[in-house]
Parts: sequence; structure tokens; C-alpha cells
Amino acid sequence: MKKITLIIILFAIAFTNAQDLKYKIKNSVVNTKYSDFGVSFYGENTVVFASARKDKSIIRRGVWLVNKEPYLELFKGTFGNDEEISNVQLFSKTLNSKFHDADVVFTKDLKTIYFSRNNFLNKKFKKDSTGVNLIQLYKAQMGENGEWGNIEAMPFNSDNYQTGHPALNKEGDTLYFISDMPSSLGLTDIYKVAIHKDGTYGTPKNLGPEINTAKSEMFPFIDENNVLYFSSNGYSDAMGGLDIYATKLRKNNTYYVPINLGQPINSVSDDFGYVKQNGKNTGFLSSNREGGKGDDDIYSFEELTPLKFNCNEVVTGVVKEKGTGKLISGALILLYDSNGNKKESIIANENATFKFNIVCDESFKISASKESYKEFLEDFSSNNPTNLELTLETLPKKSNEFIEVRGKLMVNINPIYFDYNKSNIRKDATSELDKVVEIMRKYPSIKIEAGSHTDSRGNSNYNQKLSTKRAVATITYIISKGINKNRLIAKGFGETQLVNKCSNGVKCTEAEHQMNRRTEFVIVNPKAINQILNLHLAYLQ
Repeated sequence: MKKITLIIILFAIAFTNAQDLKYKIKNSVVNTKYSDFGVSFYGENTVVFASARKDKSIIRRGVWLVNKEPYLELFKGTFGNDEEISNVQLFSKTLNSKFHDADVVFTKDLKTIYFSRNNFLNKKFKKDSTGVNLIQLYKAQMGENGEWGNIEAMPFNSDNYQTGHPALNKEGDTLYFISDMPSSLGLTDIYKVAIHKDGTYGTPKNLGPEINTAKSEMFPFIDENNVLYFSSNGYSDAMGGLDIYATKLRKNNTYYVPINLGQPINSVSDDFGYVKQNGKNTGFLSSNREGGKGDDDIYSFEELTPLKFNCNEVVTGVVKEKGTGKLISGALILLYDSNGNKKESIIANENATFKFNIVCDESFKISASKESYKEFLEDFSSNNPTNLELTLETLPKKSNEFIEVRGKLMVNINPIYFDYNKSNIRKDATSELDKVVEIMRKYPSIKIEAGSHTDSRGNSNYNQKLSTKRAVATITYIISKGINKNRLIAKGFGETQLVNKCSNGVKCTEAEHQMNRRTEFVIVNPKAINQILNLHLAYLQ
């Protein structure tokens, strides 16, 4: 019995781990007992990577080490649907030097390459002020003979600091790289620089503390969706060595909080060089983890679950009277999504302020309303300043027969409520309905829609029918008082327009449910009374 129980527990653990698996990785057959790493895509089915093969002794990643060990060279190979790299050969005799060459990226037309190399150009081997030769960033052009040439150092290089690990965005107008230049926050930081149409470059910009830490950020890669992948050993959730992280550039040019990609992408060793195929969920990474063939190995991966960046922000605001700046407490603030669906409601506090939690990179509508004021309605997004000022304009005194609510002009009476599961007109409602009758007599040209609603309890289809019965009962009463039926429209909304939080599954009091069982009277032709009341409502102008 104990053995069966143990098997069940182990099966449950294995099933849970399988459910949580977001990536599948495989050690590539291209690896040797030497260092192989840093894959870049070169067209549809070719990759370029760095390797210390050719019977060279094993070395650590050479991009940031300068010693007497053999140097890295660039190789290319083809890959197919199995993501295995084959037909490996030297990439370029003109680009490969007698020093370290690694980490490349190509422009979309494949005619320009950016790559990392020791500070060596035109047969000149340069050192910094301490006598150390550093890694630098270079570019080259594809010549008419099909070979790379016109090698030149990037204009922001310096003999006294390092630059390398290039990456290009989808548009090809921004180059990302790493450096320990004086403006760096840590050992190496990720920078970006604009590539101008005339071939010149802007001023390198540090990505800042949203990305960079006091330690090392390395190997940036940007996919077609502006997701930035990079390696770092400076985050508190690191598993060990360099870990691969992902973040995304938002619409307001800030970044989401970087996400550790977790196992099996990351390990207790160095994990780096993450690249994805354009438009696909497959790619390559590099690692010196246990179980590999050499020092650094190339691994292929498949992303099983798309990345999801969670981001919430707080929007705050204040309600003021237009013209005077007087604070207006007690105003009803409603938050809608971009489609007009209500998300949340709140009453402005005694200081006339309010606060909502919102999702990043989405658009919203916000309204503010209070008796004797015209409703305020405004669009905003989480990329705008989140401290809003809502200004309410006072209504003329003679407009107290009408009120603007949610962008609609309504008859200003106390709510008409119904009993649960009933459609008959209650006695307390007749006095308010008589006010509607008097207004319709006073303004014989207006037409009114009697919109009835239910609470959320019960079947939605049944509630739709019940609300229609309530609307019909409402206009039947008004017609009985001598109002022409052609001036009235009965419309049922069911439970689709709740005025509070009491939706399906939300526990509410009977009084809270009662607020939703109502009829509202909307003027369907407000232009007929606009001149008389001089309301000058924005939506009528």
C-alpha cells in the first residue's frame, strides 16, 4: 500500500512539473569538447556562431577574457526543422582574425554585419591605459565579390573601455550592445544607439536601472515584438551565474519588470546568448551547465508557453469645479475600458481625490458626475501621466428637470425601482412617474426611452425578458395618463448595465441588488430641448 501511495505521489509531482514546463531544450550535435556559443541567424536556414574548435585547448568564453589561450573564430552552419546545425565551416576569412571574433548580428538585407573582436584593426593591436587589450565593436559590408570587407570600428569605441554583443531591432534603426563605458551602472551594461539613414549614429544611451544592475548585463537580443532578452547575474532571483531574462519595451518607452525565464532555460551555471527565429517559438541559447559536451555549449529550444508580462499601475486624480478650481468631494467616478465596459466605480473622498488600479498599456475612459454638474468624460491610457484632473462644469439652475449621466440626457427624478422578480409598478414609483408625465406635457416635442434593468441574479435570458416587461409596464402607466404612445420607447437591458459591483457570483446585500432593478428615462431627441434649456452639452455641438 505504501509503495502504491509513493508511486501516486511521484506521478503527481511529475505531472505538476510537466504542466509548469514552459520550454523544451536540447543539446546540439554541433557542439565539440571546446567552447561553442553565441548563435546568430543569417538568412532563412543559416546560423553563425563562435567556436574554439580545430583542436584548440578548452577556453572560457573569450569575449571578455584576454590571455594566452587560443582565440575564438566565427563559423557558420545550416539548420533544419530539427533545429540541428550541420555543414559547419569557417564563416569568413576576412572577418576572422588571429584574435577573438564572436557575437554577430546582420541587417535585414544581410549586407552589413556588426561583430565583436579584440581591439585590432588595420594590423594595429591597441591596449588601454593599464596595458590590456579590450573587446571592441566593429561592422563590415558585403562586397560585390561576396566577401566581407570595409571593416571599421564603431564611432563610440574607446581604447579604454569595452563594447560588444551587438543586437538590432526589427526596424534596423537601433543597435543594442554592451559596454563598461564610464556611464555604466555596473560591470557591463546594455546600451542602445540610433542608426541614422545616412549611416551615422546617435549618442549611446544606457538602458538605465530598469534593466541594468550593479553587476553584469550581457548578450542582448530583440525579437520582432520588441521583447528584449538578455543575460544578467545582478538580479535577486538569479539561479546562479548568468541567467537569461526577458522584458518588453512599452509604448511610453519604459520597460516591463524583467522576467527570469526559469528552468530549463536557466541553470546554476552561465546561461546566455538567447536568440529566437523571426515569427517562431524556436531558437538557440548557450550554456556551460553540467552535462554539456564542452566548456560552453549551444542548445536549441522550443517555447511551449508564450511569455506574459504582468504590469499594473495606479491612476490617481482629483475632481475640481471648472473655472473656480473648487474641490468637489462626493463625485461618482466611473472607469470604463476602451470599449465602454464599466471596470470600476468609486466616490471621490473628502479631499476630492480618487485612485484606481489599472493594467499597463491599455486605453480607458473615465467619467465624473455629481448633482448640479455636467458629467465629465475623458479618454486616457496608462502611458499618459496617471495624475488626472477632472473638471466639472456647473449646470444652469433651470436644467434641474434633466441630468446628464454616462453621456446621456435623462429625466431627473428619483429612481423607479422594482421588487425582485416582479414587473408591476410599485406605489412609491407612481409619484416619480407622474413627474415624467408632467415633463412630457411641458415639452411636447421630446421623446423618451424607458430603459429597464434587472439585478444579476437568475438566468440572463430570463432577466432580459423580465426587464422588457418592466419597461412595457412603465410606459403603459405613462400612456394611461394621456401621453401619446408614439413618444415612448420601451427597452429592456436585462443585467447588462449594472450600476455597482453586484455581478454574477459577487455577494451583495438586498439593498445593493435593489439599485440595479430600475427604470431610467433617456431623452432620445435632446436637440428638441437643447435651445430651451441652454445646456450646451458637448455631445450635441
